[in-house]
Amino acid sequence: MLSNRLQHKQIILASGSPRRQLFFKELGVEFTIQLKPIDEVFPDHYKGAEITDYLAQAKAAAFNNLKENDILITSDTIVWFQDKALNKPEDRDHAFDMISSLSGNTHQVITSVCFTTPEKQITIHDTTQVTFKPLTTEEINYYIDNFQPYDKAGGYGIQEWFGYIAVTRLEGSYFNVMGLPTHKVYETLMQLANS
Repeated sequence: MLSNRLQHKQIILASGSPRRQLFFKELGVEFTIQLKPIDEVFPDHYKGAEITDYLAQAKAAAFNNLKENDILITSDTIVWFQDKALNKPEDRDHAFDMISSLSGNTHQVITSVCFTTPEKQITIHDTTQVTFKPLTTEEINYYIDNFQPYDKAGGYGIQEWFGYIAVTRLEGSYFNVMGLPTHKVYETLMQLANS
């Protein structure tokens, strides 16, 4: 359905995430991938969705030659815990520390998605509350050693073994935790298709 509405649009997905690419395929959206790396830094006083909104828009700003029917989609995901952002772990020790801090606690996963055309820009975001059981050192080490979670905000992937054993409560969109609030993306693309 969405593909028919978007047949005169050129969707550009600026994400190297295989999970996000799969979501767009499963939504029935044809797209091309274009990547332009940026320094993912943000003002120190920004909190929560201010960070992901800012970074998603900064990724869009790297593209300055959009054509009339282009829709550029950029996004960013963070884990927000104890008033700070947890991004992707730098190494094994960092991943261990991140997951240990989340053990037995509730955190937020925030994803922003920025839709840019030559005429306008729309930025949406979504927040999901995720609660972990208390985790053993053995469980954390097993996960890091077998799943290498270095490309994931907060150091974990909910769709992997870790999500099966660690998550005791989820409030909000499951797919948002994987990196894309698919329901909001669908609604926004339908809106843009009609404009």
